[in-house]
Amino acid sequence: MVILGIDPGLAHTGWGVVETRGGECRARAYGCVTTHASDPISLRLGLIYDELTAVIRRYEPSQMAVESIYFGENVKSAIPTAQARGAAIVAGANAGLPVGEYTPMQIKQAVVGTGAADKRQVEYMVRVVLGLDHEPRPDHAADALAAAVCHANLSRTKNLGTQRRASA
Repeated sequence: MVILGIDPGLAHTGWGVVETRGGECRARAYGCVTTHASDPISLRLGLIYDELTAVIRRYEPSQMAVESIYFGENVKSAIPTAQARGAAIVAGANAGLPVGEYTPMQIKQAVVGTGAADKRQVEYMVRVVLGLDHEPRPDHAADALAAAVCHANLSRTKNLGTQRRASA
């Protein structure tokens, strides 16, 4: 299974492609779409859509995992982040990809083992789980890889439960 993970943001949308075989996950590629604050919102969202569409064409994922929006104390940034997230989801939907949506806490729990993990812990575990010799940069790409790993782990768990029910 090939999964495209997305860490949405208007200024920086991280993406990461993970391939799973059995219980093993490996990173195939990762990066970040960067837009400029001086550009109109339509241009910025179009760039996110176009770049992610190119990633989908190149790596042919079968599924997509997107981090949901965490409002926290900065509600003002939630709307542009939601718009970037929408552009990413439309890119996946136009390619026919099923989309899994995960909260930051769910992603941290799946990758680190605790929903209270900090950014450094997530980056470290992404490196370890994916067998990388370095921590992925920028951090938005690491977060996108974490979303893909989360999706892989939760999909595997869901599939095991389905198989157990079917054999019972």
